[in-house]
Amino acid sequence: MSRPEDSSTDDDAASQTTEDDPQVVAPADPAPPPSAPTAPAPTAVPSIATSRERPNYQLRHTIRGHTMSISSVKFSPDGTLLASCGAEKMVKIWSPFTGELIRNLNGHTQGLSDIAWSSDSVYLASASDDTTIRIWEVDSGLTVKHLKGHTKWVFCLNYNTASNLLVSGGCDGDVRIWNAAKGKCMKTLHAHLDYVTAVNFNRDATLIVSCSLDGLIRIWNTSDGQCLKTLAEGHDAICQHVQFSPNSKYILSTAHDSAIRLWDYQTTRCLKTYTGHTNAKYCISACFSVTGGKWIVSGSEDNKTYIWDLQTREIVQVLEGHTDVVVTVATHPSQNMLATGSIESDLSIRIWSDRGSEA
Repeated sequence: MSRPEDSSTDDDAASQTTEDDPQVVAPADPAPPPSAPTAPAPTAVPSIATSRERPNYQLRHTIRGHTMSISSVKFSPDGTLLASCGAEKMVKIWSPFTGELIRNLNGHTQGLSDIAWSSDSVYLASASDDTTIRIWEVDSGLTVKHLKGHTKWVFCLNYNTASNLLVSGGCDGDVRIWNAAKGKCMKTLHAHLDYVTAVNFNRDATLIVSCSLDGLIRIWNTSDGQCLKTLAEGHDAICQHVQFSPNSKYILSTAHDSAIRLWDYQTTRCLKTYTGHTNAKYCISACFSVTGGKWIVSGSEDNKTYIWDLQTREIVQVLEGHTDVVVTVATHPSQNMLATGSIESDLSIRIWSDRGSEA
């Protein structure tokens, strides 16, 4: 089925970091008009840029094997594997270091929109248009749980840090909380009026954030399913991806006005806006990179991958090479390595590493 692809970030890896985001004390930062410059001039960041090195990611591998649009790539939390999925009915497991295909996970009867690793890197969950979720034991390639309950395509999912819970969002507007070990749905939240395009636990799994093509971001109490807060970005800024920051103090959202926003969800204030990429149609993921500098990484509809400085909002590197929209990005949990995935006429995964900072 033709629709915007979606991917959530490598939350399992991000949630394990003990490194907090820098203090964000900037005033609310409205999105600039489309005609505004996409990045500050170098002279605008005199002292901040000198305090840290810019990233220098270079292409390491181009991985081919998908025959239909890629929707999600995720590094395993232990960093040894890369999983990918797309409009095909299978999950592919790769070596990020050699680019070799290790195995295919077969069982779904329709295409896939999202995947998520358990924190111990043993299990992988997959969300499919066949309305089900499968939990795979990756080494054996076998399905250990088959989760049924969504009434339409399952679009997004994520484990909590302990990996005893799984949260999923569907095109029925529902968010479901699952007992991962039993494969049973514990709670169904009638969360949104349109496709739920991203769901994410905070670090201690007390909260869930969801977003939808209805334009709303919502924060939920995991234990009782109550909606605690609703953030609205405006009809021209429909949010299609959202996640907690590694320290769970902030929320990062991407929207169809080509802007990525960092929110203080306690005060519902937008603290920072990152612009320069193009995102008006697809569900494009963004994520935090915490291994080298503090970066925000996102794909773009101009076939590029953008890296921003978290604090200054400056574009510090643009990765070129894909020949179609980059809808999914993932950051390695311990090395300065990125994975990017593209759709339609490209169908490749690219692995990038920052060799300069590895030395």
